[in-house]
Amino acid sequence: MELKISNSRKKLELADDVFGCDFNESLIHQIVTAYMAGARAGTKAQKTRAEVSGGGAKPFRQKGTGRARAGTIRSPLWRKGGIVFAAKPRSFKQKVNKKMYKGALRSIFSELIRQDRLMVVDSFLVDAPKTKALVAKLNDMKIEGHTLIVSDNVDENLYLAARNLFRVEIRDASTSAADPVALVRADKVIVTEAAMKEIEGLLK
Repeated sequence: MELKISNSRKKLELADDVFGCDFNESLIHQIVTAYMAGARAGTKAQKTRAEVSGGGAKPFRQKGTGRARAGTIRSPLWRKGGIVFAAKPRSFKQKVNKKMYKGALRSIFSELIRQDRLMVVDSFLVDAPKTKALVAKLNDMKIEGHTLIVSDNVDENLYLAARNLFRVEIRDASTSAADPVALVRADKVIVTEAAMKEIEGLLK
């Protein structure tokens, strides 16, 4: 398949088996879910009655007080007691085969092209590390909404200029080809010509 390069007469030749795939919604959902689950910290921790400090002595005698029997002040029934089913640190990662991952990313890129949400450019640079310069460049290109910029070599000026724009993300080719969430979320994906060829090689 051929893809027109923006602001140029050139066309980019792309492999149909990478950028001409059918939309597989269930596979994309599975990969996106797994990616987001893998980003969870899983560091939540609570203490059981065995781990809460104190409670070594019986709080009062067994009989004669008129109160319910108690053996420790760190029982889950007591204030500051342990948690019955205490949460412990764990991993939320889900196993995903490489073949499935590549298939989902091929499907995402193919759908971006079909929906005209992917734009290929020769290069994407800003002269100075200024947010104003990047905003002006995007306005000239008539780009609105959440934007993902993918470059084969992320320039420091571009990275610094985009830092304060919460609707603009910068990725290099290898990172974008492994981040389905950023691709699905973006209203517009701007990819340099060299980055597009690199992504094609990674997804073959």
